[in-house]
Amino acid sequence: MAPQIPADYFPGKVAPALDSKRAYVTFLAGSGDYVKGVVGLAKGLRKVKSAYPLVVAILPDVPEEHRELLREQGCIVKEIEPIYPPDNQIQFAMAYYVINYSKLRIWNFLEYNKMVYLDADIQVYDNIDHLFDLTDGYFYAVMDCFCEKTWSHSKQYSIGYCQQVPNKVTWPKEMGSPPPLYFNAGMFVHEPNKETYENLLETLRITPPTPFAEQDFLNMFFNSVYKPIPNVYNLVLANIWRHPENVELEKIKVVHYCAAGSKPWRYTGVEENMDRADIKMLVKKWWDVYDDESLDHKGEDFSKTSILASMPEPAVAYIPAPSAA
Repeated sequence: MAPQIPADYFPGKVAPALDSKRAYVTFLAGSGDYVKGVVGLAKGLRKVKSAYPLVVAILPDVPEEHRELLREQGCIVKEIEPIYPPDNQIQFAMAYYVINYSKLRIWNFLEYNKMVYLDADIQVYDNIDHLFDLTDGYFYAVMDCFCEKTWSHSKQYSIGYCQQVPNKVTWPKEMGSPPPLYFNAGMFVHEPNKETYENLLETLRITPPTPFAEQDFLNMFFNSVYKPIPNVYNLVLANIWRHPENVELEKIKVVHYCAAGSKPWRYTGVEENMDRADIKMLVKKWWDVYDDESLDHKGEDFSKTSILASMPEPAVAYIPAPSAA
């Protein structure tokens, strides 16, 4: 079992100078409202004074007006081709998840040697540039929680076992060793690499999709080099009501608005757990960043390479993605 990186491992310092080989990266598909999430993320990174740019990997169905909006916010827009598992396997995965296999393209962003991936429904509330200084050769991410109904297909859920509190309900001895640590793929630190990229695509061709598609796939692929990092770098909202003993909201650096009904730009407060005071506070916190005009991009692109990076890869025929990231 991989050791967890202790919370005090990180220096918490703002990077002193821009390294053009480092960048944050997110993913966007379709013509829907997830573009608001990306805009909010770009402004959030600017508010915490990140030294590195935000690259947006987009599928060809993202409309030009959304691309221009992202460029205006200082993002490096990079079009990618969709990735699908073999045709005879996709009946087991929802279209939304199948589209997310396209995230594997970010391992081919070879102009960078290290990237921090963030889903479009994530916001950064404290500088996390120090994550780029983690030792090379490993895959860093935060452990997921198995307590929500979305995990009802899993043995962990049926037993009541969760890696967030492994001693609360222990793994039955008669079932052998506990499952390997499992991360949430909404945020991770990775290193683009041609060989890794090619191995990812080759492995995908022979790997049947599972309920959590690319997240399950990445967990399988990087199992041997995965190192957990503290929950403060990816607060999955379910932890607030499932494992409150593990959550100190005032210390959270990255919030992942992934619970049903929690997307700030769609928030109504009527879904389960969405009327909680702490959730309302986090939604307001997101809007405070998004609405802050002082955080709009003002200035030159991060580097001349951003012009080249925004040029699309050759287009291919594909099925349009749903309006979600």
